[in-house]
Amino acid sequence: MEFTHISFVALLCLVIVGIDASQSGEEYWKSVWPNTPLPKALLDLLLPDKGISVPIGSQEEKQYWTVFFEHDLYPGKKMSLGIQKNSEIQLLTSREQVSLKKSSQPFGINVWWDQKSSERVSQTFGVHTWGKKDTHILHDYCWSSRAIGEDKHCAPSLESMMNFSISKLGKNIKVMSSSFAQNQNQYVVEEVKKIGDRAVMCHRLNFEKVVFYCHQGNSTTTFMVSLMAFDGTKSKALTICHHDTRGMNPDMLYKVLKVVPGTIPICHFIGNKAIAWVPIDAVSDSVDHSRAISG
Repeated sequence: MEFTHISFVALLCLVIVGIDASQSGEEYWKSVWPNTPLPKALLDLLLPDKGISVPIGSQEEKQYWTVFFEHDLYPGKKMSLGIQKNSEIQLLTSREQVSLKKSSQPFGINVWWDQKSSERVSQTFGVHTWGKKDTHILHDYCWSSRAIGEDKHCAPSLESMMNFSISKLGKNIKVMSSSFAQNQNQYVVEEVKKIGDRAVMCHRLNFEKVVFYCHQGNSTTTFMVSLMAFDGTKSKALTICHHDTRGMNPDMLYKVLKVVPGTIPICHFIGNKAIAWVPIDAVSDSVDHSRAISG
């Protein structure tokens, strides 16, 4: 317990110092992969967001209700991102509605069920200070016990995120991300390409300062899905399918899909405010929405 407390304080200190995450991260990237530029999708997530009114993670909140079965992932399938989710909200209790409205953390985090911390504290929109409440939220996400089938790590810098990903996948890896169109809700699946069965997902948390929530789920498959909106706009959706769903939030799964954890594979899209680290040799040459790393 004492070690956990010290580790949390160390992380908090690193974040409070306000180190130039973009510059120091770029330098560390070059030291590990000198021949590969830092991908723009990742560079954008390293920038502080002081002064902006829209919190990080708000776009990913649109994908909150987009969970689906793996057998529904095929060309021609119509998908809704759940932007208009009034009907779903009506299914929730008053307390759950308040929690959902306040939560702006990216999807892929709260989908996992922590039995020892089931009453999660949700972060409010537009938080731009690092007070006691933010500290409590950071502790709640980063130092609560991990869910079944999940290995997680909170990274206060690109260096920390890289080290965690390398420890899980090795150095021969690449970065992939989604490119959802703005303000589009209805899509049709055009193409589904399998990336591989190993990946580390890293989400930028909704804090002004840089903190990433990285996790690796047990028994997952990653896909890149080509989507077309009803107005013809093209998008790419990084998609994760979980075959071991025992650790998923039972309330969320039942309300959206009418299933219980551990019974059937569940998939969800990954929003624009997250990246996936995947082994290079697991990615087909035909998948071009990524950048290979060589060093």
